[in-house]
Amino acid sequence: MSRDLKIAAAREALGFVEDGMKLGIGTGSTADEFIRLLAEKIKDGLNIVGVPTSERTASLCDELGVPLATLEEMPQLDLTVDGADEVDRKLDLIKGGGGALLREKIVAAASQRMVVIADSSKMVDVLGAFPLPIEVNRFGLTATRIAVERASGALGLAGEIRLRGGEDSPFVTDGGHLILDASFGRIRDASALSTALLGVPGVVQHGLFIGMASAVVIARPAGIEVKSSNR
Repeated sequence: MSRDLKIAAAREALGFVEDGMKLGIGTGSTADEFIRLLAEKIKDGLNIVGVPTSERTASLCDELGVPLATLEEMPQLDLTVDGADEVDRKLDLIKGGGGALLREKIVAAASQRMVVIADSSKMVDVLGAFPLPIEVNRFGLTATRIAVERASGALGLAGEIRLRGGEDSPFVTDGGHLILDASFGRIRDASALSTALLGVPGVVQHGLFIGMASAVVIARPAGIEVKSSNR
């Protein structure tokens, strides 16, 4: 997505924000544009408090003067605005390309609504072209990877499962975990895969966000489209 499209999508998503809201604030380049626009509204008098989904987001919010609280201080939120790596027709998502999937999912689950910012290239018929991020514990990494292969294989899924960053310098999440990126291809039954992955003891969480998005703001060169669910 070009920066102009990101800004256009972020501006549309800002229309969902109301004065006095407790707001979950996502992570990623599109979320960054939302934060910048949000900060301008706050300077003009908008009153919100945000809960960041990553240290990166918290840092940018602090820099721009967006007031923040922790999820412990505000465990129930009105709205979360975040990006996505893939969105299907049911508005189910793959997230985690930026490595913040665990906190993003916790914050989204604590929110009454979740609005997703995406561009038309993120829209797919079936999730899975984007490698699925799976957040895992450092302990027992090899055993966990084998168990993930078995669990996904039982569902007819196969493909390379790579440690993000590689063995010598693995990517570490804000929670101190590692990420496996699984190139499963088309995931026909995301719910079954979700259940199977969460049954692996070393898996902390995965990037399938099923039934969580209330609306998706889709940025296209020709304009903005908003798709809504009944959630």
